[in-house]
Amino acid sequence: MLELLAQRAQESEPGFKPKDIRWIIVFDSTEGFIGLVEIGDVGQFKNKGRTFSKCPDLSQPELVSGSKPRSHFLVETASIIALLGSEDDTKAREKYKFFISMLIGAGEEHPQIAALARYLNDENALEAIRKAMLGNKVKPTDKITLQLDGVYPVEQDYWHEWWRDFRKSLTGSPRIRKKQPTSSMICFVTGEPTSPVSTHSKIVGLAGIGGQSSGDVLVGFDKEAFRSYGLSQSANVAVSEDAMSAYCAGLNELIKYHGTNLAGTKVVHWFKENVPREEDPLVWLLESREQQELSAQHSARKLLNSIRTGERSELASNVYYAMTLSGAGGRVMVRDWMEGSFKELAENIYHWFSDLEIVNLGGKNSAASPRLEGVVTGLLPPRKPNQRYSDWIKPVGGERLLLLYAALKSVPFAYSVIPRLVVEFRDFILTGGLDELLTGKQKNSSAGLVYSTVYARMALIKAYHLRKYRKEGNRLMEESLRPVLNEDFNAPAYQCGRLMAVLAELQRSGLGDIGTGIVQRYYAAASTTPALVLGRLTRTSQYHLSSINKERPRLAHWYESKIADIWGRLNEAPPRTLTMEEQSLFALGYYQQLADMRVKKTGNDSQETKEEPND
Repeated sequence: MLELLAQRAQESEPGFKPKDIRWIIVFDSTEGFIGLVEIGDVGQFKNKGRTFSKCPDLSQPELVSGSKPRSHFLVETASIIALLGSEDDTKAREKYKFFISMLIGAGEEHPQIAALARYLNDENALEAIRKAMLGNKVKPTDKITLQLDGVYPVEQDYWHEWWRDFRKSLTGSPRIRKKQPTSSMICFVTGEPTSPVSTHSKIVGLAGIGGQSSGDVLVGFDKEAFRSYGLSQSANVAVSEDAMSAYCAGLNELIKYHGTNLAGTKVVHWFKENVPREEDPLVWLLESREQQELSAQHSARKLLNSIRTGERSELASNVYYAMTLSGAGGRVMVRDWMEGSFKELAENIYHWFSDLEIVNLGGKNSAASPRLEGVVTGLLPPRKPNQRYSDWIKPVGGERLLLLYAALKSVPFAYSVIPRLVVEFRDFILTGGLDELLTGKQKNSSAGLVYSTVYARMALIKAYHLRKYRKEGNRLMEESLRPVLNEDFNAPAYQCGRLMAVLAELQRSGLGDIGTGIVQRYYAAASTTPALVLGRLTRTSQYHLSSINKERPRLAHWYESKIADIWGRLNEAPPRTLTMEEQSLFALGYYQQLADMRVKKTGNDSQETKEEPND
């Protein structure tokens, strides 16, 4: 893993790293300080600035090894470069002095940097810079760099050799010498002999998922219990400084540009050979999509066909790598690692979307392909107001990785998803949530999220049983379970769910909106003990049929025929009890029958037109 990460950043070099910089202090050779400029996505609330690819950077041991506080070179925070908000802070003053001393040292070889040292070492110039910062609402923690006569020194390379020599001079401090292993060991990354670094640089970007804002280490041995054979610190995993810098740069780049949050974790992925974003199956799976001409399933099928026909033969030999990360106690937790062929990935992502295809509540079209995050959170009850996201998703910590694995490897789903799906869909019905969608009462901004959650739950139930039948070799049941209603699907629980949906719609047609109907009253009992409930509800339905028959005889005939047909498929005897898996089929039958009845009936089916919801 470390070797693959290091290969992504082969041009990285210790002492250098990319940094996001938001503000530029602008100087002129004759006039001195002339202004402050914001760069990046100016005007955006969370403007992170512009990324400069090769900025000078000191490691944590280098920063703390001196007798006095140290700072970075050319790029620092406003609180250090201009003492913004820290004029009376002794530690900040010391870091500012160190910053100026580095400019003076580099300026002995490079007049451009000597000029910057002169300007920044002037109290009047500092006061003007701070005033400009306050006027622009610069934060003390915002990253700052310098510009002289229209040129960014941080983008030039003339100071690089001086910087390399300067870093070597820092290793002479007793504290750093004491920490560095002296014996030669084999580098875990390169396989070459090396004197390993004692501590590794931090990985940033996991602050929202258990990590620290200052970063977390992937390799670290700061406690005696983590060490072996008398080795100290990171000598327990010997890595050269160059390899350490490379793998850290590679992982940081992945997290920043190719990382996607998934229910409290960060998923990063890459390919042996670069793949355009628009042809990346993992992007379709993990990231939200705006309205596109092609659905994710269609896109996956199109890509897969191009590989099979040889049109994109170069993709067939490509390889993908994916890892799931989070932070804990200052450490990077690698929760999962997967790799495989690109062709296999394309096939499995296509099967994922195909297996999860489900009709929408309008009954005519398929629901939009769900993002994996939506499938995972569909296992949860609605998020409470002011509830922290991390607390909300905590109960599905195990399922999120299992679902990702099922998507990438096309394996059956874990049984643990079924009880959650059954309970959440049942509660959604009993609290009137589904009825609000069907009647259009829920027209607030969250209606779209509710629709997508319902679709994700039904899609996952269908996919669970499809993959279960597939593993068992039950081709007949696999082929019978479809995205839309299949009246011939030979599962008693599914037929019981269909019957419940028809009886509920019959009551609505006969009595209109009566508030709490048979669905809210009897769904829970019917889905667990159908033999005790469905017979009684069917007998009660005769009253509604008689009422409808007076004014809409064809509609009454349609209901009567549908109820009789379903009872015939049950062989006149619903199951006495249903297991949890069977209860999920009950829910699926209920949903698909409901969606089917919301399509306009023709001929002798119905005289009614049922509106399709706007989802």
